[in-house]
Amino acid sequence: MSEFNGVAELTEVMRRLRDPEGGCPWDLKQNFESLLPYTIEETYEVVDAIQSGDMAAIKDELGDLLFQVVFYAQLAKEQGDFMFDDIAAHTANKLISRHPHVFGSDAERNLSDAEIKAQWEQIKQQERTEKNARGSVFDDIPSQLPSILKAAKLQKRAASVGFDWPEAEPVYDKIEEEIQEVKEATDQEHIEEEIGDLLFAVVNLARHKQVNPEAALQRANEKFKSRFQNIEQRLSERDKHPTDCNLDELEALWQQAKKA
Repeated sequence: MSEFNGVAELTEVMRRLRDPEGGCPWDLKQNFESLLPYTIEETYEVVDAIQSGDMAAIKDELGDLLFQVVFYAQLAKEQGDFMFDDIAAHTANKLISRHPHVFGSDAERNLSDAEIKAQWEQIKQQERTEKNARGSVFDDIPSQLPSILKAAKLQKRAASVGFDWPEAEPVYDKIEEEIQEVKEATDQEHIEEEIGDLLFAVVNLARHKQVNPEAALQRANEKFKSRFQNIEQRLSERDKHPTDCNLDELEALWQQAKKA
């Protein structure tokens, strides 16, 4: 297949895999729904590769994710819905429409960063309106988003129509209010509800501080993991395990790990 370019070669491989006369039995059994777990898995593997900084791994995992797109495109082509080129062309046109500061007039290309951001939000809001003039601002937010990302999306959409505090200061007050409500909650269901409200408020603070809450929490996870593994390593060198220590001993080791 050396005469093909990369994308053409990949789409041809996919066509062969789905060939009813000689394709792969596993690939022939798949449909849009059955591929979803693999798509989610491949997405997280791309994230891991990028965070590792290993360019060879990034290329490999991006290829696996691209294969998912090619697979969906092949399924759609077989159903007569659309082809891979249709996906690419639609995306190109959408990006051109959303970037008048790049592809538009001279005046549009001289916008400030703040004006570009406002224009971007205005264009996306117009797209949503055209899709469903009577719908909710939340209509096209994926239901299966991780909860933290979904909270950020919901808040951003509400802010796009003016439902938002103009600065972060009231958000601090809201977080303190939610903490107090957690303390005052009695039964388990009420506690869960109030902790949910507290998490939602913290996500709102992240948005006001222009921080991606998912990335921030992931970073905190990795930091916690690294520090605790440092404790495990220190204890291993003494032929000990964390279960051999009381909380004060573990806390002392934790402080050492933080300094390290």
